[in-house]
Amino acid sequence: MGTVSKALELLNLFTRARPLIGLSDLARLAGVNKATCYRLMTELAEFGLVEQIGTGREYRLGPAVLRLAVLREAQVPMRDAAMPVLQALAQATGETAHLSILIGGALRTLAHAYATAHATKVTMEDAEVLPFHATSSGMAVLAFQPEAFQAGVLAAPLQRLTEVTETDVAALRARLAQVQASGIAESAGGYESDVSSMAVPLFDARGQCCGGLSVAALSSRMTPAQRDLIRSEITRAGAEITTSWGGTLPPAIATLWRARA
Repeated sequence: MGTVSKALELLNLFTRARPLIGLSDLARLAGVNKATCYRLMTELAEFGLVEQIGTGREYRLGPAVLRLAVLREAQVPMRDAAMPVLQALAQATGETAHLSILIGGALRTLAHAYATAHATKVTMEDAEVLPFHATSSGMAVLAFQPEAFQAGVLAAPLQRLTEVTETDVAALRARLAQVQASGIAESAGGYESDVSSMAVPLFDARGQCCGGLSVAALSSRMTPAQRDLIRSEITRAGAEITTSWGGTLPPAIATLWRARA
């Protein structure tokens, strides 16, 4: 792994739940020695990508990250373009809708929208990393990745997050084949024990899968009628977001989704 890769891996350690990280914890989480970690963080700080605050001199993301995000969104408005569709999907289904994108081999939540239909809802966090094997979004995206990418994900340790999280590689491959055949992924209790979800893949201008769109609900509300509603609404929304991103649906997926409209 090169110096740039190591530095970017350090940036990826920051999350909403862990916005401040000390040097010792950074080194431990990244699996590098403190001297190397300090050198990398010093270089990142020089460019404003991180900064130190407080008496403990903990690190947090710096203002340059915001500048880069603003520049990216201005040129390629993925989040802004998707939000109206995401909000409409949440209201149409009465459940939480969320959008994720594939970045550096990881699936990260980009945006979410809540419905007003229920006081109790599935809550999300932007920038959350979603496990491929345990979420409908993860399976929807993984199903349309090259074989080498799939093999790499399935060869890594697969964490059992709930009692029903599937970690058997053969069973996961069978599920991926089902997603490829149907154009939609489903999960029941694999990530959170009382949550069920459905997801579809999103595609870029080259017709390659670049993210996922999901609707998550309390399992007690996922009735057959609700599942049918979500299938119809999420495929329509998936096609709309793909188009708004300048993407192209593969012909087979377009045919499957039209059948559900």
